[in-house]
Amino acid sequence: MESLTTPELIALAGALGWASGVRLYLVVFLTGLAGYLGWIPLPAGLQLLAHPAVLIASGFMVFVEFFADKIPGLDSLWDIVHTVIRVPAGAALAAAVFGADHGAMALVAALVGGGLAATAHTAKATTRAAINTSPEPFTNVGASLVEDSAVPASLWLAVAHPLAFGVVLVLVLVLSVWLIRKSWRFLKMLFGRLARIFSGKPDPGVTPAFQLKKKDSPQGE
Repeated sequence: MESLTTPELIALAGALGWASGVRLYLVVFLTGLAGYLGWIPLPAGLQLLAHPAVLIASGFMVFVEFFADKIPGLDSLWDIVHTVIRVPAGAALAAAVFGADHGAMALVAALVGGGLAATAHTAKATTRAAINTSPEPFTNVGASLVEDSAVPASLWLAVAHPLAFGVVLVLVLVLSVWLIRKSWRFLKMLFGRLARIFSGKPDPGVTPAFQLKKKDSPQGE
């Protein structure tokens, strides 16, 4: 089996970094499984992920996270706990693509991978926290399913079409920055509202962070 080319390695490092900020355990499991089944030749630094013990442990955590991430409130608590886990793990996985034999590239990959993981995690955490203010659970579950599918799609695209992945990654980063700004502004207004309520001041309310615009109904209806 031929080893991955340099563009594929760079794209894989970026995909591992970004996806770790969304679904770390799914990233570890899918990467290890792909190496274990011989779908892709894992770089030396990632071959440990294909060990049966790592596959069992990561597979179990994938099962736990799949359900925890779809329960409003619990998903935000899960994100808070994993703030200190996803970012360094994304940096470590990205660096492992190049390994100790390519120290400079490994360091660059760690910095970029950690930054991508931090961006993805922040966008996910703030957006899901804003969504959780809605009383219905369906938006939460839908967002979670989109994240579930985005991770394997990004890993596949990075290896199969690295240049296309680079374009998609830039677009996703732009979207992430927009989501972070919009969600954070909403959460900031929500926290201000809670402070006013507990201080006894008038509460003007707060508009939802994400809402569909309703069309004006024709007159007479």
